[in-house]
Amino acid sequence: MQPGDFEYESFKLLERRSHLVERINAKQLRARFPVWNAECYPDGFLDWEAGYAESGRVVATLIQRARSLGVELRENAKFQALDAASGRVKGILLEHGEKIAGDTVVMAVGAWTPYALPFTRNFLRASGQPVFHLKPAQPDLFAPERFPIFGADISTTGYYGFPLNRDGVVKIANHGPGREMSPDSPDRMVTKEEENKMRQFLSGSFPVLADAPIVFTRVCLYCDTHDGNFWIAPDPERAGLTIAAGDCGHGFKFAPVLGEIIADAVEGKSNPLLAKFRWRPEVCPGVVKEAARFYPKS
Repeated sequence: MQPGDFEYESFKLLERRSHLVERINAKQLRARFPVWNAECYPDGFLDWEAGYAESGRVVATLIQRARSLGVELRENAKFQALDAASGRVKGILLEHGEKIAGDTVVMAVGAWTPYALPFTRNFLRASGQPVFHLKPAQPDLFAPERFPIFGADISTTGYYGFPLNRDGVVKIANHGPGREMSPDSPDRMVTKEEENKMRQFLSGSFPVLADAPIVFTRVCLYCDTHDGNFWIAPDPERAGLTIAAGDCGHGFKFAPVLGEIIADAVEGKSNPLLAKFRWRPEVCPGVVKEAARFYPKS
């Protein structure tokens, strides 16, 4: 790890914040986590306090919490268009013609944003990232204590993963440039080329997993901004509309704290983060990117 690298700077930041982190070399990696090809990873760090949450269960909990607060949910209803007149948004139209009126409309529809709101396509891009669930032949080697969550030099390879879950599978996924696609695209499936790249990564990093059968694949959808920051701001050309999008692959992990930030944007309250997440169509593609994201070198 070198100063300026994503991994090195992450390690130093966690140290400054008194997290229980430990820098480890190839010898220590080999002794603690035997499935790793330690020769490929001579330097790194272990965060003893890190963990993961199952996204589906978290979202279900958030929905339950919303219901308990009196939020009305319209399940199986499909957005069709904004209900707007004279430069002001006064509600939305659903697929079958029903109108829902509102003093303020907040569009937080993730990768659907540039398609539901075509005027955002110049600054928002929907992309798909491959996700694989593998069934290891030696599951005991992939228990959390022997195979923790990882980022494998993620700013270079794009790969990260999770230990054996309750169903006996290991998740391997990529956090990279992805493929531009609509969430409704018929091509929303993992390709053979993406599988081959994943197998190539495994053969170098976790050889014992390289030939494991795939039990499930899916495409994880991102909504990318040009600079990697969220887009949470009122629309300057459409009064009554606030857009909360641009998750760039991080929307889920921040879900419990985004509500207050979005509310501040809607209500015009001061929040230091809103300057970073402002309406900024002037930002061009490729100007700035998050440190962890792998992008092909030009």
